[in-house]
Amino acid sequence: MTICVARPTRELADDLKYWVALIRTPGVGPMLARRLLDYFGGAEAIFLGQRQQWQAMGCKGKAVDWLADPDWDACALDLKWLATDNHHLIHCLSPTWPRLLAETEGAPIALYALGDLDLINMPQLAIVGSRTPTASGRDAAEEFGRHLASKGVVVTSGLALGVDAAAHQGALKAGGMTIAVCGTGLDRVYPRANHGLAQQIAEQGLLLSEFPLGTAVNAHNFPKRNRVISALSLGTLVVEAAVRSGSLITARYASEQGREVFAMPGSIHNPLARGCHKLIRDGAKLVENAAHVFEELAPQLGQAGRDLAKQAAAEVDRAGARQAAAQASLAEQNPVLSVMEYEPISVDQLVQKSGLTAAEVSSMLMVLELEGQVAKTPTGEFIRR
Repeated sequence: MTICVARPTRELADDLKYWVALIRTPGVGPMLARRLLDYFGGAEAIFLGQRQQWQAMGCKGKAVDWLADPDWDACALDLKWLATDNHHLIHCLSPTWPRLLAETEGAPIALYALGDLDLINMPQLAIVGSRTPTASGRDAAEEFGRHLASKGVVVTSGLALGVDAAAHQGALKAGGMTIAVCGTGLDRVYPRANHGLAQQIAEQGLLLSEFPLGTAVNAHNFPKRNRVISALSLGTLVVEAAVRSGSLITARYASEQGREVFAMPGSIHNPLARGCHKLIRDGAKLVENAAHVFEELAPQLGQAGRDLAKQAAAEVDRAGARQAAAQASLAEQNPVLSVMEYEPISVDQLVQKSGLTAAEVSSMLMVLELEGQVAKTPTGEFIRR
């Protein structure tokens, strides 16, 4: 599925076509492209070089042929897309290239961008996690996204289903402080179910991709996307993840890049909490609320970060007191809720613990689910939210 774009509305910089051609050069990845840029001094200068020079830098076969005679028809799709307002190509020699990317080995040489480009140089926190989270995990991701964005921290994620989408949605509710790093060209949306979300981010936030227009879904591209997510961010927060998951790959990249790694703990009975628990055992910061994030990032955010940590801690205390009072009141009114804890529990167990009939328990659970007090798990059990 594609993102609709308007007609071209602006002139392009003269050297932009050479950046597009460099990105599309077969067999030239970020490391080799940077060597070429360092040697020649710019994208256009690379294409003015000689075969012997390109070969000496490590270019082979198709790469050398392309540099000698670029396929400008293949670049036309990118150039047409870039001629539209709010469509950008930001490259590593630009003064607005993100500092954290500049310091990251193996980072892409350029990023296609759609939306508010100012967000790319604001403080960011990555939020990633399971594509099939529990209701509690989805709620937590959305709340973290909303709270962080409301405090001026851009929420960066990968536009995937589940935790990624919830984090983006939370940030959008707080004013649009969110960046989605995509694993396809920006003329496509993956997964298709998030097409509306991608459109909303394009209008209120920012979409990024290192891949040229027309790049389709390819499993090999998603670890590259994850590497950019972690590199752009001061830290990465994992909300529910299996031990073997893309989220833990992102966390590993963050650790290798010298970024902070945060993990939200969960029930020992929840398989989606095991990845987070592994990260915590390996040294990740255990996070229960946004105050814990701000506390850890305060040295990087300066006085503003320290102030945010204090504000967030006070808000957490007030919200906790309100929640405890509200839940105590609800538990008094509903005997099913009074015997439920924050672990998944079956209807049969609720019948046994409450002394009610199965019909009474089912009726009360339906009401509680409609009120958002409980959620049904994929295994058919219930859990308090």
